[in-house]
Amino acid sequence: MENKDIHLIEHLDELRQRIIKVVSAFILFFIGAFIFVQDIYNWLIRDLDGKLVVLGPSDILWVYMAISCVFAIAATIPIAAYQTWKFIAPALTKDESKVTLRFIPGLFILFIFGICFGYFVLFPIVLGFLMSMSAGQFKTMFTADKYFRFIINLILPFGFLFEMPLAVMFLTRLGILNPVRLARARKLSYFVLIVVSILITPPDFISDILVIIPLLVLYELSVTISKVVYKQRLVNEVTV
Repeated sequence: MENKDIHLIEHLDELRQRIIKVVSAFILFFIGAFIFVQDIYNWLIRDLDGKLVVLGPSDILWVYMAISCVFAIAATIPIAAYQTWKFIAPALTKDESKVTLRFIPGLFILFIFGICFGYFVLFPIVLGFLMSMSAGQFKTMFTADKYFRFIINLILPFGFLFEMPLAVMFLTRLGILNPVRLARARKLSYFVLIVVSILITPPDFISDILVIIPLLVLYELSVTISKVVYKQRLVNEVTV
């Protein structure tokens, strides 16, 4: 009993150290992004006619911190994944440990791809649609706070959601998931993805559809990938 307590304390201490490393990396990346935040801000508003409005000094600080935070999250993902791998590696087999390590670069790449999809593809469509509704009816004036909240709420979830295929591939490779389970959970998964899309988009039907369709395609892509990986896993087991 005493040995178990000591073992648990050692695990908790290791977990604490790895969390500290991840948080420290996030802070460093945040500071680095904040140094260049004005250049990033100018690039993000390059297509806007005129300047954004702020209602107080705190809005300026919030916008700069929000931009820096998104960049810091993106940069911290591979470090957080690596620290997670280091923590669980002793419980994995040698083969599982190697496979898990290979997925870390993919997490970062897919997160960036999701952010880019949200910003370069989805955001202009949604913003253009909303602006067309106000054409000739309202005088449009964007505040910096509202504008960047809208961007972040729209694109940041896509960074994480685009990692779905890789996560499914990883869990299938470890035998935790399989295509049959994913097929059975299709209705529930569709429901969850639809709810997520409604929560992260403006309250209009077109925006919801524009977000729902890519998410459902991502899920079906995940199922297809799971089938391929599952078949390969069965072949490897038979060979062994």
